[in-house]
Amino acid sequence: MGEPEDRAGFEEFVAARRPALLRTAYLMTGSREDAEDLVQVALVKAVPHWRRIRDRPEPYVRRILARESVSRWRRRRWREVATEAPPETGRTDGDADQREDLRQALLSLAPRQRAVVVLRYYEDLTEAQTAEALGVTVGTVKSQARDALARLRTLVPDLDDTEVGAGR
Repeated sequence: MGEPEDRAGFEEFVAARRPALLRTAYLMTGSREDAEDLVQVALVKAVPHWRRIRDRPEPYVRRILARESVSRWRRRRWREVATEAPPETGRTDGDADQREDLRQALLSLAPRQRAVVVLRYYEDLTEAQTAEALGVTVGTVKSQARDALARLRTLVPDLDDTEVGAGR
């Protein structure tokens, strides 16, 4: 990124879209720290390609987020450590309870299913855009979404389809 206008354009993109990227990464990872790391990695990986993607950087960065999230999960899953007691969670009302139930159910999905749900229903991407971001076919997006929604309905029985995307 040699030219000043390239640097300025990248910095403007980061300033404008970082909160949205963090939200997406958080929904994919379930952890603020992991979300921060994931966004940082995605932005670092986008820098060398900035001249090529500067007109439409978000789909490229979102693709990196999704793929990196799945890859990180595969690398880390053997390192999970059980604790004696689960952390305490503070709940204040029914809506918060339902959001927490949905968040926990989302985290129980396989990484690719979680990425599909986040991109389709939270980021409001089309099936084709989601497929492009994940590097899979539209049919895979459809089947992953169907299976993920069925699992979410099992885990959160009072969930309706409009609530999946209501966490925005």
